[in-house]
Amino acid sequence: MKNLIFLLTLVMSTFSFAQNTSVQAKALLDEVSEKIKSYDNISIDFKFVLNNSKENINQETRGDVIMEGDKYVMNLLGFTRIFDGKTLYTISPEDEEVTISSNNSEDENTISPSKMLSFYKDGYSYKMDIEQNIQGRKIQYVKLTPIDSNSELKYVLLGIDIKTKHIYNLIEIGSNDTKTTLTVNSFKTNEPLSKTLFTFDEKKYSDYFINRID
Repeated sequence: MKNLIFLLTLVMSTFSFAQNTSVQAKALLDEVSEKIKSYDNISIDFKFVLNNSKENINQETRGDVIMEGDKYVMNLLGFTRIFDGKTLYTISPEDEEVTISSNNSEDENTISPSKMLSFYKDGYSYKMDIEQNIQGRKIQYVKLTPIDSNSELKYVLLGIDIKTKHIYNLIEIGSNDTKTTLTVNSFKTNEPLSKTLFTFDEKKYSDYFINRID
């Protein structure tokens, strides 16, 4: 009987702790989201690492992104992606090709810049994870797990700077054990931006193949 009472107490305590960490995680994510929304625009320079030990893949590169509301311009892996709020333009100088799509989702399992701060609100469960001291900065991780069991993502770890409430890094673990890590090197806000920054000028790519997929 004593063992049964102890077991029930342990289960109830664990359930209560899980609920509390979920509430704390949501509160922290909401705080970060609201902080980011307060800026007119954000400019981020980041390091991107793709690793899959089973496939012997290890790729590291740098990228940058400028975001204003849902709009963004991102440079990564030799591609430039421009999203003007309605249409996504993917420019490949190597292939001399521009792919134009009216759908910005690309892959529903991919977290795009415009979704980076709101993706957790739909389709994920979340809880507080470890806290790390990285070069004098306290980074609190929140673990987000897709509710859909068929998702190509196992889970996402979002590292948040406790002091600034800015994102330090984002780690995605795929179902095939591919690990992608985006680490913020610089974070600037409210920069003066060109009025045409998020506008695709087709005249500049007259020699490119224009691929309209929808």
